[in-house]
Amino acid sequence: MKNIAYIEIDTHTEIAQAFMDIMKDSEQFSVDYYFSKKIKDQIREDGEAVFLSDSSMIGDQLKEKKYDLIIIGTVHRYFNTFLTIVQKYNAAVITHNLNFAQSSKFGLIKSIFKEDVMYRLKLWWKESLVYSSKVYKRAKHLLVLDHELSSEAYNFLPLFYTVDFDKTQSNDLIIVIPGGVSQRRRDYQHVFKTIQDLNAAQKCSFIFLGKSEGEELEILDDLSQNLSENSTIHYFKERVSGDDYENWMRKADVLWCPIQQETAFFSQKEFYGKTKMTGNIGDAIKYGKLAVFPKDYPSQLDFIIPEKENVIEQFQQLKSQSFDFQKNYGKKNVQATLEKVLNSLI
Repeated sequence: MKNIAYIEIDTHTEIAQAFMDIMKDSEQFSVDYYFSKKIKDQIREDGEAVFLSDSSMIGDQLKEKKYDLIIIGTVHRYFNTFLTIVQKYNAAVITHNLNFAQSSKFGLIKSIFKEDVMYRLKLWWKESLVYSSKVYKRAKHLLVLDHELSSEAYNFLPLFYTVDFDKTQSNDLIIVIPGGVSQRRRDYQHVFKTIQDLNAAQKCSFIFLGKSEGEELEILDDLSQNLSENSTIHYFKERVSGDDYENWMRKADVLWCPIQQETAFFSQKEFYGKTKMTGNIGDAIKYGKLAVFPKDYPSQLDFIIPEKENVIEQFQQLKSQSFDFQKNYGKKNVQATLEKVLNSLI
């Protein structure tokens, strides 16, 4: 059995959880997980080898055991620490923002003064932001979680599989919009206008499955008082709990994902579907839901449906449409593909 270390001391809890879930009961690999306290507190553990870690500890911890492969879940900070690791070990880095990974030193310097200045200066001074692109260049392998972002330079790491569960049937049309309610990455203005103009005969429930705040929260408060007779909305003013997230995703008839094509990470332009993956793809696979994306979103996945002009009518049609997620995204199939990829990295 081969040994893997999986490190997440920064951000992506949901991806660390997905790796734990798919690797559970693997007969080919034994995995040790090194998590920061913030990550560990959010993870559902079930007998896995999970160790508390941070940027000051991880180097010494990795010396204690021989690993065939080290996977770093996020490199958005602690660049000095991770540079040491990728230079010393057979390490793979999951890359979430392809343009950021290729940022020049000059581009990073300019970005420091565009926003979050004090935080970015800290990354520059204490965590060697200047080394960010070096980490990606020196890593033995670069990984992406969306097959359509894969290339000769980026290996596709399949993590998401469809969970088998009994769906609760409802006469209402339940439309879930997953993700933080912010105009920054999704076009919520389009969603609000669609709901405001709604005059559907069928009962429609819109679930904003992410924390709402600021201007978007004010609009939702106002919208909730001025809905058509057959419409309801549900939204959260605090971070959505794991249980609430799972319950609503299971109830959903369809996912509505109004992704804005252009976004930014560390003031570097990124493009969903081209240089950056949206987590909504993982949501759709995990819960076996058809997902409506903007018509210009670049995807060849069969369960990603381009939005039509009359999107409410489209949702009603999709409610009765089935798609066999288990055929391509059953756990055994995904785990076998993942193990094949991991073996190729060793």
